[in-house]
Amino acid sequence: MSVGLGTIGAVRLTPLRLALGGAWLIAAVVVIVVAEADPLALLLIGIGFVAAFLSGLVGVGGAVVLIPMLLYIPPLLGLGVLGIKTITGTTIVQVTAASLSAATGHRAAGHLDRRLITILGPTMIVASFVGAYASAFFEPIVLEAVFASLAVFAAVMMLGLRNRAPAHVDGPPAFDRRLAVAIGVVVGTLAGFIGAGGAFFLAPVLLHVLRIPMRYVIGSTVGVVAISSGAGLLGKALTDQVDWLLAAALVVGALPGARIGAVVSRRTSPHRLGVVLGLVILAVAIRMWLDIAGQLGAL
Repeated sequence: MSVGLGTIGAVRLTPLRLALGGAWLIAAVVVIVVAEADPLALLLIGIGFVAAFLSGLVGVGGAVVLIPMLLYIPPLLGLGVLGIKTITGTTIVQVTAASLSAATGHRAAGHLDRRLITILGPTMIVASFVGAYASAFFEPIVLEAVFASLAVFAAVMMLGLRNRAPAHVDGPPAFDRRLAVAIGVVVGTLAGFIGAGGAFFLAPVLLHVLRIPMRYVIGSTVGVVAISSGAGLLGKALTDQVDWLLAAALVVGALPGARIGAVVSRRTSPHRLGVVLGLVILAVAIRMWLDIAGQLGAL
């Protein structure tokens, strides 16, 4: 393998990639040092990796898996219980990092639709900030119920309509711009509210309502979420809902996980990706509704 000033193997070393790599290395060292005193931080590196791998693989920001993992795994291992507001605030940091990482991988494959991102991105930035800021004024169980309801909706669309997905096309597909704006407003508001990028329910809406082919759905969704989740993060941060140490641990695991997931995604059939995404979301929805029912004393 030859090494030049501007490349390492087949990878071109741009200033942005060097900066991101340096930032990741510094964060990794800091988090690992802290993890020696706090086992929860080390656990979160692993959780961040798994959630981000799914982000790159099936075009979700990772929150659909990450939020339940943070709710249930730490107490299962005796590492304490994290509150839902802390979880959603911390999750959106990881979602932003994982989506940026996954988007670069899908961009290299040519599956980011710039027109779609240009319309949905700004719309969801504003809507996500509004939803994230408003979430501070609601009870935790409301956030859980909204998240679980959206997960059910997304799973039904992905699994029930999987045989009606649009066929793949060569080149960016055509779509209704006004409908895309409306989708951005609704999805962005709800995503910001629950501390997610919104990819797990944006993806099926783009697929079955806007009729975007699966490959472009996956690539464009992570691109949009990378933009919009930053606004949601701002709203959560301004209302003091982010634990920055936990967020750093998640991001350390997320950056490599998302890139690996994006590589695997390019080698997997669109049909299988849709089924995987639907099953993951359905499992999450069922588990969360059981937990909510228990909190309400219905069980």
